[in-house]
Amino acid sequence: MKKIELLAPAGDLERLKVVLLYGADAVYVGGEKLGLRANATNFSLDELKEGCTFAHNLGKRVYLTANIVFHDKDRIGMEEYIKEVIDCGIDAFIVSDLYLAKYIIDNFKSVEVHISTQDSITNLDSAKFYRDLGASRVVLARELSHEEIKEISSIPNLETEVFIHGAMCTCFSGRCTLSNYVTNRDANRGGCAQVCRFAFDYDSTDKFTLATKDLNMAMYIKDLIDIGVSSLKVEGRMRSLYYLATVIGSYRFLIDSIYNGTLTDEKLKEYEKRLDSVANRDTTTQYFNHLADVTDQYYTGRQEVSNQEYLGLIIGYDENMKSLILKERNYFKIGDEVEIFTPSGEIYPYKIETIYNEDNEKIDVARHPDEILKLPFNRRLIPYSMIRLIRKGEKSNV
Repeated sequence: MKKIELLAPAGDLERLKVVLLYGADAVYVGGEKLGLRANATNFSLDELKEGCTFAHNLGKRVYLTANIVFHDKDRIGMEEYIKEVIDCGIDAFIVSDLYLAKYIIDNFKSVEVHISTQDSITNLDSAKFYRDLGASRVVLARELSHEEIKEISSIPNLETEVFIHGAMCTCFSGRCTLSNYVTNRDANRGGCAQVCRFAFDYDSTDKFTLATKDLNMAMYIKDLIDIGVSSLKVEGRMRSLYYLATVIGSYRFLIDSIYNGTLTDEKLKEYEKRLDSVANRDTTTQYFNHLADVTDQYYTGRQEVSNQEYLGLIIGYDENMKSLILKERNYFKIGDEVEIFTPSGEIYPYKIETIYNEDNEKIDVARHPDEILKLPFNRRLIPYSMIRLIRKGEKSNV
Protein backbone atom coordinates (compact mmCIF):
# COMPACT_ATOMS: atom_id res chain seq x y z
CA MET A 1 0.00 0.00 0.00
CA LYS A 2 1.30 3.44 -0.95
CA LYS A 3 2.10 5.60 2.08
CA ILE A 4 -0.13 8.61 2.56
CA GLU A 5 1.33 11.96 1.50
CA LEU A 6 1.89 14.86 3.90
CA LEU A 7 1.35 18.08 1.92
CA ALA A 8 2.55 21.41 3.30
CA PRO A 9 2.07 25.07 2.37
CA ALA A 10 4.86 27.50 1.51
CA GLY A 11 4.47 31.21 0.85
CA ASP A 12 8.13 31.70 -0.10
CA LEU A 13 11.34 29.81 -0.78
CA GLU A 14 12.50 29.71 2.86
CA ARG A 15 9.19 28.23 3.98
CA LEU A 16 9.44 25.64 1.21
CA LYS A 17 12.81 24.50 2.51
CA VAL A 18 11.62 24.41 6.13
CA VAL A 19 8.49 22.30 5.52
CA LEU A 20 10.35 19.82 3.33
CA LEU A 21 13.19 19.47 5.85
CA TYR A 22 10.68 18.98 8.67
CA GLY A 23 9.04 16.07 6.89
CA ALA A 24 6.54 17.13 4.22
CA ASP A 25 6.42 14.81 1.19
CA ALA A 26 5.21 17.60 -1.07
CA VAL A 27 4.62 21.34 -0.96
CA TYR A 28 2.08 23.63 -2.61
CA VAL A 29 3.08 27.14 -3.62
CA GLY A 30 1.77 30.16 -5.47
CA GLY A 31 3.40 31.73 -8.48
CA GLU A 32 3.31 35.30 -9.73
CA LYS A 33 0.03 34.68 -11.56
CA LEU A 34 -3.28 32.82 -11.21
CA GLY A 35 -3.11 32.02 -7.47
CA LEU A 36 -5.33 32.82 -4.48
CA ARG A 37 -2.80 34.26 -2.02
CA ALA A 38 -2.15 37.75 -3.33
CA ASN A 39 -0.70 38.83 0.03
CA ALA A 40 1.85 36.04 0.19
CA THR A 41 5.34 36.66 -1.20
CA ASN A 42 4.83 33.90 -3.78
CA PHE A 43 7.43 32.54 -6.19
CA SER A 44 9.20 34.15 -9.13
CA LEU A 45 10.19 31.77 -11.91
CA ASP A 46 13.79 31.65 -10.63
CA GLU A 47 12.60 30.90 -7.09
CA LEU A 48 10.21 28.26 -8.36
CA LYS A 49 13.02 26.56 -10.29
CA GLU A 50 15.25 26.62 -7.19
CA GLY A 51 12.42 25.28 -5.04
CA CYS A 52 11.71 22.43 -7.45
CA THR A 53 15.39 21.49 -7.58
CA PHE A 54 15.59 21.53 -3.77
CA ALA A 55 12.47 19.36 -3.46
CA HIS A 56 13.45 16.88 -6.16
CA ASN A 57 16.91 16.43 -4.62
CA LEU A 58 15.05 15.23 -1.51
CA GLY A 59 12.77 12.97 -3.57
CA LYS A 60 9.80 15.29 -2.92
CA ARG A 61 7.26 17.16 -5.05
CA VAL A 62 6.04 20.69 -5.78
CA TYR A 63 2.46 21.65 -6.70
CA LEU A 64 1.59 25.09 -8.10
CA THR A 65 -1.74 26.76 -7.38
CA ALA A 66 -3.56 28.26 -10.36
CA ASN A 67 -7.03 28.36 -8.84
CA ILE A 68 -8.46 31.87 -9.09
CA VAL A 69 -11.85 32.54 -10.66
CA PHE A 70 -10.81 33.49 -14.21
CA HIS A 71 -11.82 36.54 -16.20
CA ASP A 72 -10.85 37.05 -19.83
CA LYS A 73 -7.95 39.31 -18.92
CA ASP A 74 -6.44 36.48 -16.85
CA ARG A 75 -6.04 34.44 -20.02
CA ILE A 76 -3.61 36.96 -21.49
CA GLY A 77 -0.21 35.26 -21.41
CA MET A 78 -1.67 32.23 -19.60
CA GLU A 79 -0.38 29.62 -22.06
CA GLU A 80 3.15 31.06 -21.94
CA TYR A 81 3.08 31.15 -18.14
CA ILE A 82 1.91 27.52 -17.92
CA LYS A 83 4.82 26.45 -20.12
CA GLU A 84 7.31 28.53 -18.10
CA VAL A 85 6.35 27.05 -14.74
CA ILE A 86 6.36 23.51 -16.16
CA ASP A 87 9.91 24.16 -17.38
CA CYS A 88 10.79 25.14 -13.79
CA GLY A 89 10.01 21.54 -12.79
CA ILE A 90 6.64 21.57 -11.01
CA ASP A 91 4.94 18.22 -10.58
CA ALA A 92 1.28 19.28 -10.58
CA PHE A 93 -1.12 22.18 -10.94
CA ILE A 94 -3.92 22.81 -8.45
CA VAL A 95 -6.71 24.33 -10.57
CA SER A 96 -10.39 25.20 -10.33
CA ASP A 97 -11.24 26.45 -13.81
CA LEU A 98 -12.53 23.69 -16.11
CA TYR A 99 -11.03 25.19 -19.24
CA LEU A 100 -7.59 25.50 -17.64
CA ALA A 101 -7.78 21.95 -16.27
CA LYS A 102 -8.65 20.56 -19.72
CA TYR A 103 -6.00 22.70 -21.42
CA ILE A 104 -3.22 21.37 -19.17
CA ILE A 105 -4.47 17.77 -19.33
CA ASP A 106 -4.58 17.84 -23.14
CA ASN A 107 -1.27 19.59 -23.73
CA PHE A 108 1.14 18.69 -20.92
CA LYS A 109 1.37 15.02 -20.04
CA SER A 110 4.42 15.51 -17.78
CA VAL A 111 2.40 17.19 -15.02
CA GLU A 112 -0.63 16.18 -12.99
CA VAL A 113 -3.81 18.21 -12.55
CA HIS A 114 -5.34 18.37 -9.08
CA ILE A 115 -8.79 19.94 -8.74
CA SER A 116 -8.80 22.66 -6.09
CA THR A 117 -10.99 22.82 -3.00
CA GLN A 118 -12.32 26.01 -4.66
CA ASP A 119 -14.55 23.69 -6.70
CA SER A 120 -16.28 22.51 -3.50
CA ILE A 121 -16.29 18.80 -4.41
CA THR A 122 -18.82 17.23 -2.05
CA ASN A 123 -20.19 14.21 -3.91
CA LEU A 124 -19.24 11.06 -5.76
CA ASP A 125 -20.42 12.07 -9.22
CA SER A 126 -18.51 15.36 -9.22
CA ALA A 127 -15.33 13.53 -8.28
CA LYS A 128 -15.90 10.95 -11.05
CA PHE A 129 -16.48 13.76 -13.54
CA TYR A 130 -13.05 15.25 -12.82
CA ARG A 131 -11.41 11.81 -12.98
CA ASP A 132 -12.97 11.21 -16.40
CA LEU A 133 -11.77 14.66 -17.48
CA GLY A 134 -8.24 13.48 -16.75
CA ALA A 135 -7.51 14.91 -13.32
CA SER A 136 -5.40 12.65 -11.13
CA ARG A 137 -6.56 14.09 -7.80
CA VAL A 138 -9.43 16.04 -6.23
CA VAL A 139 -8.99 18.26 -3.18
CA LEU A 140 -12.20 17.59 -1.26
CA ALA A 141 -14.35 20.32 0.23
CA ARG A 142 -13.57 20.89 3.91
CA GLU A 143 -17.23 20.42 4.78
CA LEU A 144 -17.34 16.61 4.35
CA SER A 145 -17.94 13.92 6.95
CA HIS A 146 -15.93 10.76 7.58
CA GLU A 147 -18.40 8.67 5.55
CA GLU A 148 -18.46 11.10 2.62
CA ILE A 149 -14.67 11.21 2.46
CA LYS A 150 -14.57 7.41 2.59
CA GLU A 151 -17.07 7.06 -0.26
CA ILE A 152 -15.26 9.45 -2.60
CA SER A 153 -11.87 7.95 -1.70
CA SER A 154 -13.13 4.55 -2.92
CA ILE A 155 -13.31 5.77 -6.55
CA PRO A 156 -10.78 3.82 -8.66
CA ASN A 157 -7.94 5.72 -10.35
CA LEU A 158 -8.51 8.95 -8.45
CA GLU A 159 -6.56 10.35 -5.52
CA THR A 160 -8.23 12.35 -2.75
CA GLU A 161 -6.65 15.15 -0.78
CA VAL A 162 -8.10 16.26 2.56
CA PHE A 163 -7.35 19.26 4.78
CA ILE A 164 -6.22 18.19 8.25
CA HIS A 165 -4.99 21.36 9.94
CA GLY A 166 -5.35 25.12 9.95
CA ALA A 167 -7.88 27.85 9.36
CA MET A 168 -11.38 27.07 8.12
CA CYS A 169 -13.62 29.12 5.86
CA THR A 170 -16.90 30.19 7.45
CA CYS A 171 -18.67 29.67 4.13
CA PHE A 172 -18.11 26.75 1.79
CA SER A 173 -14.57 26.92 0.44
CA GLY A 174 -14.66 28.70 -2.90
CA ARG A 175 -18.15 30.10 -2.38
CA CYS A 176 -17.58 33.10 -0.09
CA THR A 177 -18.43 36.68 -1.12
CA LEU A 178 -18.27 38.35 2.30
CA SER A 179 -14.94 39.97 1.47
CA ASN A 180 -16.28 41.30 -1.83
CA TYR A 181 -19.35 42.78 -0.18
CA VAL A 182 -17.70 44.40 2.84
CA THR A 183 -14.28 45.46 1.50
CA ASN A 184 -14.53 45.08 -2.30
CA ARG A 185 -11.69 42.55 -2.16
CA ASP A 186 -12.47 39.36 -4.05
CA ALA A 187 -11.93 36.25 -1.94
CA ASN A 188 -12.01 34.03 -5.03
CA ARG A 189 -9.38 36.03 -6.87
CA GLY A 190 -6.73 36.20 -4.14
CA GLY A 191 -7.87 39.17 -2.09
CA CYS A 192 -9.75 37.70 0.87
CA ALA A 193 -9.96 40.22 3.75
CA GLN A 194 -11.10 37.49 6.19
CA VAL A 195 -14.29 39.37 7.02
CA CYS A 196 -15.46 36.28 8.93
CA ARG A 197 -12.82 37.19 11.54
CA PHE A 198 -14.18 40.72 12.02
CA ALA A 199 -15.96 41.62 15.26
CA PHE A 200 -19.26 43.37 14.50
CA ASP A 201 -21.30 45.60 16.82
CA TYR A 202 -24.73 44.19 17.59
CA ASP A 203 -25.60 46.40 20.54
CA SER A 204 -23.97 49.23 22.48
CA THR A 205 -21.64 46.99 24.48
CA ASP A 206 -21.19 43.62 22.79
CA LYS A 207 -19.57 42.27 19.65
CA PHE A 208 -20.63 39.47 17.33
CA THR A 209 -18.39 37.30 15.15
CA LEU A 210 -19.13 34.40 12.84
CA ALA A 211 -15.61 32.97 12.74
CA THR A 212 -14.90 29.25 12.78
CA LYS A 213 -12.39 27.62 15.07
CA ASP A 214 -9.34 26.06 13.44
CA LEU A 215 -9.09 22.48 12.23
CA ASN A 216 -6.98 19.85 14.02
CA MET A 217 -7.31 16.24 12.82
CA ALA A 218 -4.40 14.70 14.76
CA MET A 219 -6.71 12.23 16.51
CA TYR A 220 -8.07 10.91 13.20
CA ILE A 221 -5.00 10.50 10.98
CA LYS A 222 -5.24 6.70 11.23
CA ASP A 223 -8.90 6.86 10.17
CA LEU A 224 -7.98 8.91 7.10
CA ILE A 225 -5.23 6.43 6.22
CA ASP A 226 -7.61 3.48 6.67
CA ILE A 227 -10.35 4.90 4.44
CA GLY A 228 -7.96 5.45 1.53
CA VAL A 229 -7.20 9.17 1.49
CA SER A 230 -4.11 9.87 -0.64
CA SER A 231 -2.87 13.19 0.74
CA LEU A 232 -3.16 15.06 4.05
CA LYS A 233 -3.04 18.82 3.52
CA VAL A 234 -2.02 21.53 5.99
CA GLU A 235 -3.32 25.09 5.49
CA GLY A 236 -1.13 28.15 5.94
CA ARG A 237 1.08 29.58 3.19
CA MET A 238 1.46 32.79 5.22
CA ARG A 239 2.19 31.13 8.59
CA SER A 240 5.48 31.58 10.47
CA LEU A 241 8.50 29.30 10.14
CA TYR A 242 7.97 28.09 13.69
CA TYR A 243 4.31 27.27 13.13
CA LEU A 244 5.11 25.34 9.96
CA ALA A 245 8.06 23.48 11.49
CA THR A 246 6.01 22.45 14.53
CA VAL A 247 2.89 21.42 12.62
CA ILE A 248 4.65 19.54 9.84
CA GLY A 249 7.12 17.91 12.23
CA SER A 250 4.26 16.79 14.48
CA TYR A 251 2.21 15.25 11.68
CA ARG A 252 5.33 13.60 10.27
CA PHE A 253 5.88 11.91 13.63
CA LEU A 254 2.22 10.83 13.88
CA ILE A 255 2.06 9.41 10.35
CA ASP A 256 5.33 7.51 10.67
CA SER A 257 4.36 6.15 14.09
CA ILE A 258 1.03 4.89 12.73
CA TYR A 259 2.72 3.06 9.86
CA ASN A 260 5.37 1.44 12.05
CA GLY A 261 2.89 0.59 14.81
CA THR A 262 4.55 2.58 17.60
CA LEU A 263 2.02 5.36 18.23
CA THR A 264 0.74 5.32 21.81
CA ASP A 265 -2.25 7.18 23.23
CA GLU A 266 0.14 9.17 25.40
CA LYS A 267 2.20 10.31 22.43
CA LEU A 268 -0.91 11.10 20.40
CA LYS A 269 -2.25 13.36 23.15
CA GLU A 270 1.17 14.94 23.58
CA TYR A 271 1.41 15.87 19.91
CA GLU A 272 -2.18 17.02 19.71
CA LYS A 273 -1.39 19.39 22.57
CA ARG A 274 1.74 20.56 20.78
CA LEU A 275 -0.26 21.28 17.63
CA ASP A 276 -2.79 23.30 19.62
CA SER A 277 -0.02 25.26 21.34
CA VAL A 278 1.21 26.98 18.16
CA ALA A 279 -2.20 28.31 17.14
CA ASN A 280 -3.88 31.41 18.53
CA ARG A 281 -7.40 30.02 18.06
CA ASP A 282 -9.16 26.97 19.51
CA THR A 283 -9.27 23.85 17.34
CA THR A 284 -11.90 21.20 16.56
CA THR A 285 -12.43 18.43 14.01
CA GLN A 286 -15.20 20.46 12.36
CA TYR A 287 -17.38 18.35 9.99
CA PHE A 288 -15.56 15.02 10.30
CA ASN A 289 -17.75 13.54 13.05
CA HIS A 290 -20.85 15.74 12.89
CA LEU A 291 -22.31 18.76 11.16
CA ALA A 292 -20.36 21.72 12.45
CA ASP A 293 -22.29 23.41 15.26
CA VAL A 294 -21.95 26.00 18.01
CA THR A 295 -18.98 24.11 19.50
CA ASP A 296 -17.00 24.64 16.29
CA GLN A 297 -17.68 28.35 16.02
CA TYR A 298 -16.89 31.64 17.76
CA TYR A 299 -19.76 34.04 18.36
CA THR A 300 -18.86 36.41 21.20
CA GLY A 301 -15.94 36.96 23.52
CA ARG A 302 -13.33 35.58 21.13
CA GLN A 303 -9.71 36.28 22.02
CA GLU A 304 -6.64 35.42 19.98
CA VAL A 305 -3.49 35.44 22.09
CA SER A 306 -0.15 35.71 20.32
CA ASN A 307 2.08 32.68 20.90
CA GLN A 308 5.37 33.55 22.64
CA GLU A 309 6.96 30.11 23.02
CA TYR A 310 9.11 30.36 19.86
CA LEU A 311 12.42 31.80 21.06
CA GLY A 312 14.68 31.71 18.05
CA LEU A 313 15.99 30.23 14.81
CA ILE A 314 19.43 28.63 14.91
CA ILE A 315 21.45 30.08 12.04
CA GLY A 316 24.98 28.78 12.70
CA TYR A 317 27.59 27.51 15.12
CA ASP A 318 30.61 29.24 16.68
CA GLU A 319 33.36 26.62 16.80
CA ASN A 320 35.64 28.75 18.98
CA MET A 321 32.99 29.34 21.66
CA LYS A 322 31.25 25.99 21.13
CA SER A 323 27.96 27.85 20.92
CA LEU A 324 24.83 27.88 18.81
CA ILE A 325 24.21 31.12 16.93
CA LEU A 326 20.57 32.10 16.82
CA LYS A 327 18.32 34.91 15.68
CA GLU A 328 16.02 35.82 18.56
CA ARG A 329 12.26 35.80 18.06
CA ASN A 330 10.79 36.26 21.58
CA TYR A 331 11.95 37.24 25.05
CA PHE A 332 13.90 34.75 27.16
CA LYS A 333 16.27 34.93 30.12
CA ILE A 334 18.78 33.08 32.29
CA GLY A 335 17.08 30.19 34.07
CA ASP A 336 14.46 29.44 31.39
CA GLU A 337 13.95 25.77 30.49
CA VAL A 338 13.69 25.28 26.75
CA GLU A 339 13.79 22.66 24.01
CA ILE A 340 16.07 22.73 21.03
CA PHE A 341 14.52 20.79 18.14
CA THR A 342 15.75 19.89 14.66
CA PRO A 343 14.18 19.03 11.28
CA SER A 344 15.31 15.42 11.67
CA GLY A 345 13.31 15.02 14.89
CA GLU A 346 15.90 15.32 17.66
CA ILE A 347 14.76 17.22 20.74
CA TYR A 348 17.27 18.45 23.33
CA PRO A 349 16.07 19.72 26.74
CA TYR A 350 18.19 22.72 27.64
CA LYS A 351 18.37 25.09 30.61
CA ILE A 352 19.61 28.56 29.70
CA GLU A 353 22.53 29.34 31.99
CA THR A 354 24.62 31.63 29.76
CA ILE A 355 23.67 34.03 26.96
CA TYR A 356 26.16 35.90 24.78
CA ASN A 357 25.32 38.83 22.53
CA GLU A 358 26.82 39.36 19.08
CA ASP A 359 29.91 40.93 20.66
CA ASN A 360 30.43 37.83 22.83
CA GLU A 361 29.41 39.72 25.97
CA LYS A 362 27.36 37.94 28.63
CA ILE A 363 23.80 39.19 29.08
CA ASP A 364 21.01 38.08 31.43
CA VAL A 365 17.99 38.76 29.23
CA ALA A 366 17.24 38.52 25.50
CA ARG A 367 14.55 41.06 24.69
CA HIS A 368 15.20 42.33 21.13
CA PRO A 369 13.62 40.38 18.21
CA ASP A 370 16.11 39.61 15.40
CA GLU A 371 19.09 40.14 17.73
CA ILE A 372 21.93 37.68 17.07
CA LEU A 373 22.78 35.70 20.20
CA LYS A 374 24.85 32.68 21.23
CA LEU A 375 24.11 29.80 23.59
CA PRO A 376 26.78 27.30 24.69
CA PHE A 377 26.11 23.87 23.15
CA ASN A 378 28.41 20.93 22.51
CA ARG A 379 27.52 20.22 18.88
CA ARG A 380 26.58 21.83 15.59
CA LEU A 381 22.96 21.34 14.51
CA ILE A 382 21.47 21.08 11.05
CA PRO A 383 19.99 24.20 9.37
CA TYR A 384 16.56 25.44 10.49
CA SER A 385 16.78 23.96 13.97
CA MET A 386 14.81 26.07 16.46
CA ILE A 387 14.37 26.80 20.17
CA ARG A 388 11.06 26.91 22.03
CA LEU A 389 10.11 27.57 25.62
CA ILE A 390 8.84 24.70 27.76
CA ARG A 391 5.62 26.07 29.16
CA LYS A 392 5.06 26.08 32.91
CA GLY A 393 3.94 22.66 34.13
CA GLU A 394 5.00 20.96 30.88
CA LYS A 395 7.73 18.34 30.68
CA SER A 396 10.11 18.03 27.79
CA ASN A 397 9.14 15.64 24.99
CA VAL A 398 12.27 13.61 25.71
